[in-house]
Amino acid sequence: MSEADATPLISARDISKSFAGVEVLRGVDLDLMKGEIHALLGENGAGKSTFAKILAGVHLPTRGTLALNGQPVEVTNPVVAQKLGITLIHQEPISFPDLSVAENLVLGRSEDGWFSKVPWAEMTREAHRYMDLLGVHIDVTRPMRGLSIADQQMVEIARALASDSRLIIMDEPTAPLTPREVETLFGIARRLRDEGRTIIFISHRLEEVRALCDRVTIFRDGDKIATDTIGNLSDADIIRLMIGRPLKEYMHKHSATIGDVALEVQGLTLPGVFYDIGFSVRHGEIVGLGGLVGAGRTDVARAIFGVAPAESGTVKVNGKAAEIEKPEDAIALGLAFVPEDRAVAGIFRTLPVEQNITAAIPGKIAPAGIIRRAVEKSLAQDAVKKLRIRLASVKQPIGELSGGNQQKAILARWLLADPSILILDEPTRGIDIGVKAEFYDMIGELAAQGRAILLISSEMPELLALCDRILVMAEGRLTAELSRAEANQEKIMSAAVPRSQRVEEAA
Repeated sequence: MSEADATPLISARDISKSFAGVEVLRGVDLDLMKGEIHALLGENGAGKSTFAKILAGVHLPTRGTLALNGQPVEVTNPVVAQKLGITLIHQEPISFPDLSVAENLVLGRSEDGWFSKVPWAEMTREAHRYMDLLGVHIDVTRPMRGLSIADQQMVEIARALASDSRLIIMDEPTAPLTPREVETLFGIARRLRDEGRTIIFISHRLEEVRALCDRVTIFRDGDKIATDTIGNLSDADIIRLMIGRPLKEYMHKHSATIGDVALEVQGLTLPGVFYDIGFSVRHGEIVGLGGLVGAGRTDVARAIFGVAPAESGTVKVNGKAAEIEKPEDAIALGLAFVPEDRAVAGIFRTLPVEQNITAAIPGKIAPAGIIRRAVEKSLAQDAVKKLRIRLASVKQPIGELSGGNQQKAILARWLLADPSILILDEPTRGIDIGVKAEFYDMIGELAAQGRAILLISSEMPELLALCDRILVMAEGRLTAELSRAEANQEKIMSAAVPRSQRVEEAA
């Protein structure tokens, strides 16, 4: 940590928060110093994001006080937080999709009146400057709608940089980013720290926390468990403090009998996006799909499921040609799709958990067109118990759950539909080690039950530990197919790097 004023930038005392009568944060005392990068760690639902949102004015504490530079403050909403110099980069990018990148970048910063002239040229120049700083090549005059999750996240990061904040809160900022983008972000974070700014870094990737952060605070079940310098804690110490017990090896391959081909695609092409994609997945098999962000992996998954169908190519399900023009066609054929962007494409944020879980089985809960609420509630409660989803009630809006518990609810929805083929797109993005262990067990059990699984993941250890075969994409094309025995991180990364980048690095 750089040398700084002894007065904390932020002093939090007895910060507590309840939702629906359930206390999710209890009596947190924490000082955040000037010129430090401070990690907040904990399982999903431990309270770390809730604490961060209280600092940013998204939530009001049930009790407790905050001080800024030693002076009491009330952060009643995000606008107040921004004026105090506090910016939150959300885990799920939040933007106005029909406004341009440049407009989103400067939102909320204008002090002019209603009838003032918008300085379009200056705004565009500033947007270009910050995107260039991040090494991102985006047309800043284009609408946000249609940008990848990674690009949306970079716009959020650029907005925080442009705000000149004293405290920048980064909630899982690296989840959708490429390794090169992560390193660029870390370089900027270190520079901001050296300028005397304070950064809160929330992540489930311990290697990132260790590479970037000065101190770490660990939350568990709503309580602050410990605060220490990162060098004083081993990974085993951190995991034990997070989950209350040592965690044994949590990534292992379940044994499963590999059966007949369940899903086969041939010559799948969507010009400008992906080309001539062909592969198969057998019953009981987990096939990984690796590659860098923007390689086209999610687009292929969406095409197979009928969200954005390919222009040419064929899809076969259990050996029979399948016409999948919309998701309903895919569901009828026994396919399920857990999307990468759970906030937009995965959940109905304001609806109760029970309605989210049962959304894919209308025939079971409303066979005569009238919803049977008792059946809906019973099915949802069984799923919550089976997948160990942490919540106050199945009547609770799903948007109030932690990211990992939202992801479990999405998986529960599709398991109720009893699919034979599961497409999982970054299913563990932004969830903690403990929940990841549960997900890995569930994925292995599903394969052991004979389901065919296509697993899209940016985490190479995940692919290497779970998959029977690994396919790699770059620039919209399949560049490698590796057996479990021959796959390693070097081979995956070599196949994932675009040819143009390989030429540059060789030169």
